[in-house]
Amino acid sequence: MTLTFTHDIVHIARKKGVGVGAFNVIQIEHATAIVTGAEAVGLPVILQISENTAKYHGSLEPIGMAALAVARAAEVPVAVHLDHAESVQLVRHAAELGFTSVMFDGAKLPYEENVATTRDVTAYCHARDVLVEAELGEIGGKNGAHAPGVRTDPDEAREFVAATGVDFLAVAVGSSHAMLTRDAVLDVDLISVLREAVSVPLVLHGSSGVDDVGLVRAARAGMTKINVSTHLNKAFTRVIRECLAENPQVADPRTYVGPARDAVAAEVARLLRVFGGAELH
Repeated sequence: MTLTFTHDIVHIARKKGVGVGAFNVIQIEHATAIVTGAEAVGLPVILQISENTAKYHGSLEPIGMAALAVARAAEVPVAVHLDHAESVQLVRHAAELGFTSVMFDGAKLPYEENVATTRDVTAYCHARDVLVEAELGEIGGKNGAHAPGVRTDPDEAREFVAATGVDFLAVAVGSSHAMLTRDAVLDVDLISVLREAVSVPLVLHGSSGVDDVGLVRAARAGMTKINVSTHLNKAFTRVIRECLAENPQVADPRTYVGPARDAVAAEVARLLRVFGGAELH
């Protein structure tokens, strides 16, 4: 296997009624860990690089090219996706580098402007065989993400997809970004309604705040692409803290980053099985 078209991963999962894991890459160790975990269970996976991570590395190219190289060497299908890009220029750069899909996040824009800009982005990307994910509804960060009103309207979702031509739609159904606890309660009924309302796969952001049972229920209700970042970062950081506490004189980063990478690989393997409904513990 090698670098794979995102469509071939996501649409197969949608037909099967299961979830596919999309995990955020911050450093190259995350990319290798995610692919190692996917290879361990023989399942496809999506590597994601956010706009914030591109800024952390100074530009998209260093970490983007590393992720693409890891994907091309993989033994399972691996797609490389740009996550939460508010910059149209960054979206275009990802397409030029060879990313197989991008997310243009226009959720902060007025609705009509979001539609117009997303439509232009989609036309540009489709001309280069790059798929586009968009966001409709406030998925949330730190404030009010679980308020009853923070939800995607199914009728608006249908209209948005038709007007923009996007390939995947991220929707607000009760999750929130950067949660450190797994106690978010998803609106599973709304997921089912949205699944029927739109013709494209649905994307769940903020999945780190959802427990295993909730993730399985979401996938069965119609959520296909399941994004995870904070949950893996917690595992990565926890192991580094433990290693440094046990060996305070250590100087070689490989002696503590290596075990952290292994922990992420193990959790990726476990989560991929959960998303497919094969494991609930």
